[in-house]
Amino acid sequence: MPTKNHGRMAQDMKRELIAIIGEMKDPRVTGGLLTVTRLDVTPDLDQAKVYISVMGREGGPEPVVKALNKASGHVRTEISRRMHIRKAPRFVFVKDEGAAYAAHINKLLGELDIEPDSDAE
Repeated sequence: MPTKNHGRMAQDMKRELIAIIGEMKDPRVTGGLLTVTRLDVTPDLDQAKVYISVMGREGGPEPVVKALNKASGHVRTEISRRMHIRKAPRFVFVKDEGAAYAAHINKLLGELDIEPDSDAE
């Protein structure tokens, strides 16, 4: 049962997570537009699933997600230190295809050749 404090902690954790990822020096993570779209934390703070969207990067989001999963221990330690919590969740990074799917749909809609209906006027 999610509580108000749980939601606030998840939002604070997302904010800190964005800052930590932005400070990373790993070349697999830098370049392109990397966005943390969603953060789902279990109520017992055991695991957090982080949805990552990557746009404008060669190779797609797979290398970025793989690099972030490799650095998940560092991210967990930093979250614990910055938020002053004893138990930080294990972070699992997954790619979020929502932004890419929306761009694809917009492209398809732009390609449609729809003539204005004269009866509607």
